[in-house]
Amino acid sequence: MNGIGDPLLTSQRLSIVIIGLSITSSWGNGHATPYRALIKALSDRGHDVLFLERDMPWYRSNRDMPNPPFGRVHLYDSIDALEKTWSAVIRDASLVIVGSYVPDGVAVGRLVTRLARGVTAFYDIDTPVTVSGLSDGTCEYMTPSLIPLFDLYLSFTGGPILSMLERRYGAQRARPLYCAVDPDTHCPASIAPSWELGYLGTYSPDRQPTLDDLLISVAGHLPASRFVVAGPQYPQGIAWPENVDRIEHLPPDRHSAFYCGQRFTLNVTRADMIRTGYSPSVRLFEAAAAGVPIISDYWIGLEEFLMPGTEILIAHSTADALRYLTEISEADRRGIAKRARARILSQHTAAHRAAALEHYWMEASVASDRRVLA
Repeated sequence: MNGIGDPLLTSQRLSIVIIGLSITSSWGNGHATPYRALIKALSDRGHDVLFLERDMPWYRSNRDMPNPPFGRVHLYDSIDALEKTWSAVIRDASLVIVGSYVPDGVAVGRLVTRLARGVTAFYDIDTPVTVSGLSDGTCEYMTPSLIPLFDLYLSFTGGPILSMLERRYGAQRARPLYCAVDPDTHCPASIAPSWELGYLGTYSPDRQPTLDDLLISVAGHLPASRFVVAGPQYPQGIAWPENVDRIEHLPPDRHSAFYCGQRFTLNVTRADMIRTGYSPSVRLFEAAAAGVPIISDYWIGLEEFLMPGTEILIAHSTADALRYLTEISEADRRGIAKRARARILSQHTAAHRAAALEHYWMEASVASDRRVLA
């Protein structure tokens, strides 16, 4: 299932409909980049992919890929419009996927599970957040009663949470479909590093203390070096040191150059993802594919993606980060980056995820056929 050169489906062209948060805009959300990589990989493998996106004001004003060069993208402005225009396509598709955080997601999920004759899937890019919201009743895009109606529960998070989704919420098949990297977009660039350490990510209150410890405080200890933080929605009250550059938004096609402009890059994980474990971020894979060594916080399951000490560096404090920046030799720095890149390209590209999705579709299709025959 992991081999991109040995897909399970070599002759069957699937018609796939994905109803997701956004593919046209990467501003302030982590969904667009994974969707773009996955749809490109699925299209490269011969499948017909349609992405349906709710036309929301924030994304309308900040579209950095309004017309992706792969698959097809259409916007809709209401649930009624979605049903009126696309019900026949949803009904006849081989696979219909509804993503997390879709506006009116519960209504969209009910529509899809009512209409679709093919395999249906919920793609949870925010699984720990979803589970927390299900527990306290605050999840706006999924309900416990809706989960069993989908044939697949695809999750950005792996590990024990998958069996919990099946046991507690009746998910029919909870399967990992982690984020991934497009190696055509994220690859080493011949750029001389101008920053000692950088970070790319939208502001999040639960990530900020770690960013303070592992970058902002480090910058204060190394005033002769330059640092950088890229991403939107940071409060104006943050006291950035003079040697920390700020970039408000960085389109995905500039990510590789951004990473390659750093000697090391920083990965910071959301608190919910740390508690759950097995939740790699797409930035982790992007940076590794770009050939830049990563300093990261730790979470359970990290070893399944990158091995601490040899493929990624774990920092628990400002002192740890300072030690990596000032004591690791250039040869060791390059070696860590080289091993991480090899690991990611061998296991975590979008083509690997497309092959996995084909496998999950086949699994659910066979189960559905058995139910009909019974």
